[in-house]
Amino acid sequence: MTDVSKAEGFNPDQYRMPYLEWFDKPAKPNGTCMILISGGSYQNCCDMHYIKYWREQLTAVGVQCVNFVYRTPRPKGLPIYQSAWEDGQRAVRLVRSQAKKRGYDPEKIGAVGMSAGGHLTLLLATSSETPAYEPIDKIDELPCHLNWAIANAPAYVTTDGETGTPATREGYGSDVKLSSVFKFDGHTCPISMHHGGLDPYTPNGSTQVYRQLRRMGVPAELHLYPNQGHKALGFERAIEFMTQMGFLGPLQPEEKLMDRYASDADRAIYRKEAVWPEGKMPDRQEKQCEPYIEWHIPAQLNTHAIQIIYSGGSYTGNDPDGFEVAPIRRYLNSLGIAVVTLKYRTPRPAKPLAKHTSAWQDLQRTIRIVRSEAASFGLDPNRIGIMGSSAGGHLTLMGVTSSRHKSYYPIDAIDKLSCKVQWGIGIYPAYALTDGLERPNTAGGNEDDAVLAPEFSFDLDTAPMLFIHGDADGWAAMNSVKTWEKMRAMGIQSELHTLATRKHCFQQVASPGTGSYTWMERIAEYLQPFIRE
Repeated sequence: MTDVSKAEGFNPDQYRMPYLEWFDKPAKPNGTCMILISGGSYQNCCDMHYIKYWREQLTAVGVQCVNFVYRTPRPKGLPIYQSAWEDGQRAVRLVRSQAKKRGYDPEKIGAVGMSAGGHLTLLLATSSETPAYEPIDKIDELPCHLNWAIANAPAYVTTDGETGTPATREGYGSDVKLSSVFKFDGHTCPISMHHGGLDPYTPNGSTQVYRQLRRMGVPAELHLYPNQGHKALGFERAIEFMTQMGFLGPLQPEEKLMDRYASDADRAIYRKEAVWPEGKMPDRQEKQCEPYIEWHIPAQLNTHAIQIIYSGGSYTGNDPDGFEVAPIRRYLNSLGIAVVTLKYRTPRPAKPLAKHTSAWQDLQRTIRIVRSEAASFGLDPNRIGIMGSSAGGHLTLMGVTSSRHKSYYPIDAIDKLSCKVQWGIGIYPAYALTDGLERPNTAGGNEDDAVLAPEFSFDLDTAPMLFIHGDADGWAAMNSVKTWEKMRAMGIQSELHTLATRKHCFQQVASPGTGSYTWMERIAEYLQPFIRE
């Protein structure tokens, strides 16, 4: 490690061999072991602060930790990772050989790495069936697969940077692919990937790895952070991933979200109003419900921003008092944030109108009403966000990407106002890709021919978004991932979190300590730049 190599009196001849540095046994061991892998461009091992932080966090939850220091600098005449990969496969075998002696399960071994260490972590996680070196002793008779992995800002993952540079084209281009060094063999393990949206070692590498894991049916998580560069991010999400996967012990009993947030105690002002004036509703259909909005203003406002929320329901129904709306509305009210809920028209309009047409009309009108009335509540008409789940997530994409397009002909002065929003929040958005326009995604949205739905304009007022999606959702997580990729290509920095093993409506019941339990905290964190006074 560079803190050792730069110390006074350092003798390099004492450090020609890679080594393992075992840390103290945790006070309450849970039978797991984690290999900690520094980055440093394969030129050195420099992430002392990450090694220390990971060790502290993991030891606290019962994980035995071991620091793995591999050979650097890059070998000459070989791939940049070759000697580190050889050392890595040997290290996993050594760690497995120590399981009985040190008191952990030989099939509960994970690894966490950063940058070049993230690349090496991916190699160990996806390619253990490919020998990196010839066997030398009995240790090499042991398998070298990992049971799970945490890859932070993995470098050199796409072909425009695989020779050891930042991604020269930021991971874009029809000829830019996922590096072929990753074999994705039969021992490929569950992986959680963490990447900043501005990282020159492109986050598209992480989205490509995630897509391949989905094709294989390997549980995975993807955590992408807006306006962040090359760094390790969100280790709390890694702990939640390990918890959800059962690597830290049995899951706690699941709890109902509605039971956790059952009170309107923080709401001081309530008002309900119709979306449309009498006789002015566009494309009115007798079978549909009457749309309305409800203002929910907390007693103590901590921001002048406004969050609009609505539910899903396949565009056949929607419920502003159900689990997709009421708990998050109460949670945001408790933080001093004003909320407007929308009951939009359902069921679907009759053809030839598209399934979302009347709901989109209602949403555009709602944004304009909220903008027109915000000042009367002491709120800011130019800080409005929208949020929806499932079909409501699709509706959010409509509102975020297509505000310059009229969904109805103006009817009064309110319609002279813009329906542009400043942010969007999509919770497991459905119908966003062409392999799932009317139903769950037939191919999981994983293939290149599953492209974004044609109704999304991605106009010049497209706003940034937060996406939260279950990895095992039939209305596939790739709905969110491919939208995130499109927005990044436009220069729009968005945030994304997928949740391993979780299906549609992941938040309805969830186990404490998992991302499905803490999902609303992601929303509160994401909102900070938009609501800060």
